[in-house]
Amino acid sequence: MRILALLALGAALTLPATAALAEKIRVGVTPGPHAQIMEKVREEAKAAGLEIEILEFSDYVVPNAALAAGDLDANSFQHQPYLDNQIADRGYDLVVIGKTVTFPLGLFSAKIKSLDALPEKARVAIPNDPTNGGRALILLASQGLITLRDGAGLAATPLDIEKNPKKLRIVELDAAQLPRSLNDVDIAAINGNYALEAGLDPTHDALAQEAADGPYANVIAVRKADKDKPWANSLVNVYQSAKVKSFIESTFKGALIPAW
Repeated sequence: MRILALLALGAALTLPATAALAEKIRVGVTPGPHAQIMEKVREEAKAAGLEIEILEFSDYVVPNAALAAGDLDANSFQHQPYLDNQIADRGYDLVVIGKTVTFPLGLFSAKIKSLDALPEKARVAIPNDPTNGGRALILLASQGLITLRDGAGLAATPLDIEKNPKKLRIVELDAAQLPRSLNDVDIAAINGNYALEAGLDPTHDALAQEAADGPYANVIAVRKADKDKPWANSLVNVYQSAKVKSFIESTFKGALIPAW
């Protein structure tokens, strides 16, 4: 028995340091690109002694609630303005530890080939959450379709529309439902991740896209108490590594862009 115990001890001592020190964390993502990228991060994180369990959520609300409740250690699915809005509305004690990717918001249509063909009183679908709704209105304004009041900023709502020469009818829908609305509206402002999931190619199918260097970079969020923990630093370092960046660029071909 003593010999077996010594053999077991010896085997344990010869294990790679990363295996001996492996730490497990739970990371929440939304399906599609965020999940795909996190799978690559999980693969690369093993060498850093970090074991990642990935949990997928089908909406934008649950991942922050789950993180705040301690059911997740981190999440990777949202941009900074959305997180700021969630913190302000719900009092979450969450912070950002690193940037991930940008999904440029685009205007898509199943009925017209250019914005010049947009008819009067066209139905225009935009996300119904505050930050992405404002983002869509800013994109419409950048294309000269509407004018927003001064100071409306990122939190713009349809009530902030000052000029609407084509008398566009704004339809607010859940962001995830927007690709399915294309047959029912004239154009829809669709987040890049939902466009990709629906088989749309943002680089070729979008009638217009917001600038890639805007304020909507996606982020990794954690509870404030965890922001300085070693695993948090490891998660960011692996995500922002050359191998993960290369994976993003080769897989998505410009439809989403590394934001670090």
